[in-house]
Amino acid sequence: MNPLAPELPASGPPEPVSPLVERYLEHVRVEKRLAARTVELYRLDLVRLSGLARTADVELPAVQNHHIRRWVAQMHGGGRSARGIALILSGWRGFYRWLGREGLVTSNPVQDVRAPRAARLLPKALGVDEAVALADHHQTGDDPWLEARDAAMVELLYGCGLRVGELVGLDVAASLGAERAGRGWIDLTAAEVHVQGKGSKRRSVPLGLAARRALEQWLVLRGVSGAAASSGDAGALFTGRRGTRLSAQSVWQRLRRRSQLAGLATPVHPHMLRHSFASHLLQSSGDLRAVQELLGHASITSTQVYTRLDFQHLARAYDAAHPRAKIRGGGSGGQGGPSG
Repeated sequence: MNPLAPELPASGPPEPVSPLVERYLEHVRVEKRLAARTVELYRLDLVRLSGLARTADVELPAVQNHHIRRWVAQMHGGGRSARGIALILSGWRGFYRWLGREGLVTSNPVQDVRAPRAARLLPKALGVDEAVALADHHQTGDDPWLEARDAAMVELLYGCGLRVGELVGLDVAASLGAERAGRGWIDLTAAEVHVQGKGSKRRSVPLGLAARRALEQWLVLRGVSGAAASSGDAGALFTGRRGTRLSAQSVWQRLRRRSQLAGLATPVHPHMLRHSFASHLLQSSGDLRAVQELLGHASITSTQVYTRLDFQHLARAYDAAHPRAKIRGGGSGGQGGPSG
């Protein structure tokens, strides 16, 4: 058996394991009462560990930190995912923790070993034309009340970069109750939206002209129902037909429907509009610190992921417009004028 193989055989007799491993598996099976499937996954991870130790000619209790680090590097180089390695290390770490309690090792060789960092996926953002098409979309024949509400929600998500939780937590106006409850509010006079984001951090975001107009139209139709007043949601900016505060799930559903009606190829979710807000603002301004403040990121590191989206945008613009783009990356098939 290759101990670095991405997958262990799914059939055939179980591979023999050392008496120490058997004792540990019995411990987790009986004393921890783990499910049979979990115990089997532990066994597979420890079979892998045993194979690696055998190849290195070292007994399991004698495995050192440098062995573990080398095996992690080998697994990573062999194509195993960061998540897969993290799960394997977790199983190994528990095994050596148990060996320590049994007095069989003096230190845990896995304790300070971490899996390689997983590649960070780029956030999905709409193109500028797609985002504008969604924001400008008007569904003819739809209920005017729902149309005005949904249009205002899109403008706040894309125009202000709000999280969906911040959106549904907005009130029509500031109040002591809203502040105590951690809710936000809009201020049309000052053209600002005030929200409480992650970590109870408050921030203010400018309201653009399109967002103000959409909110004004929505507020005319919104009204206050008896259900809202009795449920304590009378101040909620976005409500359902029964007058209660709109849920995040409802926003997801309405936005998905609206993006499909607008003819977008990809169903849109609220966070995609937040990503689009950040990406498009960075493309236009280049001001990473300003984008960080508007998004409410505690660390600039969280915002820097959008610089990669910005580079993709610039690369596409280069490929489409620059006369030398056709020969970028080498090759002899480029087009050019006479030399000299």
